[in-house]
Amino acid sequence: MKLVLLGTTGYHPSDTRQTACMMLPECGIILDAGTAMYRVREHLVTPSLDIFLSHTHLDHVVGLTFLFDILYQKNVDRVRVHGDGTKLQALQEHLFHPDLFPVMPPIEWHPLAGPVDLPERGRLTYFPLEHPGGCLGYRLDWPGRSLAYVTDTTARDDADYISHIEGVDVLIHECNFADGWEEHAALTGHSCTSAVARVAQQAQVGLLILVHINPLANSDDELGAEQARTIFPNTYIGTDLTEIEF
Repeated sequence: MKLVLLGTTGYHPSDTRQTACMMLPECGIILDAGTAMYRVREHLVTPSLDIFLSHTHLDHVVGLTFLFDILYQKNVDRVRVHGDGTKLQALQEHLFHPDLFPVMPPIEWHPLAGPVDLPERGRLTYFPLEHPGGCLGYRLDWPGRSLAYVTDTTARDDADYISHIEGVDVLIHECNFADGWEEHAALTGHSCTSAVARVAQQAQVGLLILVHINPLANSDDELGAEQARTIFPNTYIGTDLTEIEF
């Protein structure tokens, strides 16, 4: 199965990265709808799209407003947006308020109320993350393969979500700050490099992909990539448009 990292930064786009959006084209699954959402158009191969939102901060949802162009002359007959019910209601009332966006895209809103069946005999489960305003992490399982998406939270050795991601083949985890910014990371609900690597080590995942990279970072070295690999060797710094088979 192919995973495409469409957008790998947070807060705002940079010259090299768009904000959060991951896609599994063969299943028509999208994780978050940041500014990279416009790139979905080039990877559409299914007649439906299922978009799972971690939360509704703008850098994760603004791409929903791009749907008219994404779907133009494409054979997609159904778009479902899944997430916390209260937050989905807020999107409808505020992001798509007529004063901000005058026409609602063809979205079916699906508040999460339990596990979700996925194509290819898959199953999605979700779990709470600590972040201002609340956030959800996701685990996606298919026979013989698994993936977890954890963004906008503060990684800690005793984080409750570790039990939900144990043994996944691929862990996509936010890493907004280098080591040394722990106090600011905790204040803003984000993570530092070594703490994320320790989470991957504890959860015994196969591959760690760091995303939600600080848009002000000038290089992967600034994030401390090599330091992360001393803790969890199979660490990869996410870059836009990277495709990963798992």
